[in-house]
Amino acid sequence: MLVILTAVLALGVTALVLSLVLYFVKSRFKVEEDPRIGQILELLPSANCGGCGLPGCAAFAEACVKSDTMEGLKCSACRRDVMNRIAAIAGHEIELGVEKVAVVRCNGSCQNRPTLRSYDGAQRCAIAAMMNGGDTGCFYGCLGCGDCVSVCKFGAIKMDPETGLPVVDADKCTSCGNCVKACPRGIIEIRNRNKMDRRIYVSCVNKDKGPVARKACDVACIGCGKCVKACQFDAITLADNVAYIDFNKCRLCRKCVDECPQHSIVALNFPPRPSQVAETVEVDAQPVTEQTPVSE
Repeated sequence: MLVILTAVLALGVTALVLSLVLYFVKSRFKVEEDPRIGQILELLPSANCGGCGLPGCAAFAEACVKSDTMEGLKCSACRRDVMNRIAAIAGHEIELGVEKVAVVRCNGSCQNRPTLRSYDGAQRCAIAAMMNGGDTGCFYGCLGCGDCVSVCKFGAIKMDPETGLPVVDADKCTSCGNCVKACPRGIIEIRNRNKMDRRIYVSCVNKDKGPVARKACDVACIGCGKCVKACQFDAITLADNVAYIDFNKCRLCRKCVDECPQHSIVALNFPPRPSQVAETVEVDAQPVTEQTPVSE
């Protein structure tokens, strides 16, 4: 019995000593965390997407507090108002550039791009690109397996079952760039959102020559250069048989849209032109036929 009591007492004394040692170490080497880091973390989405270039939201919050300015610090998942609040907590002023959004530069829907073969492998774009290049004759367009959808942590991309193409929800997109990295064809690009969310871009990346590209897709860019000649702002360049619109130079005039014979240039969120409105009214209008009263 005495042996047991001695053992229990020894263990108790050892535990007490170790507790005192741990308490001393904790007090001696305690690191005080800036309370502003926690306040900033509450505003961040906690997605740890890496869009800011740092390993996670905690690292971003710490960088905001420790940096002298907010230069180079931007959470792609946060809107302007949230970033302004983060800057205010960190004691900085911030000047944000134009908001950006992901754009799918492919219009090769099921209707525009006929299926030539069947791919029965794993439903991943990265694998399909290495195997047979997809089901169609275009080796540059969307593969339709949805790798971009799976990597989006904000639910901003969905596959359209009718077209077989990904669709970006601009209200949810944070321009983090994960979808851009996931796409093996490079058809997703981060572009300026612009005023009223208006965008103009070439919805094709096919580098084949005109006849080959047009055979693979009805709306493929054929590199004719008409859009380049129509642009007065030098915003359009032609390289490798495909046109590209520089969103930093584009003034959204839509002249290139009218000139494109392939309808490869997409203009989003623009009001209809007066001519289009007139045509719609003319089509919708019903002719009024005067009825002659029948005499009794």
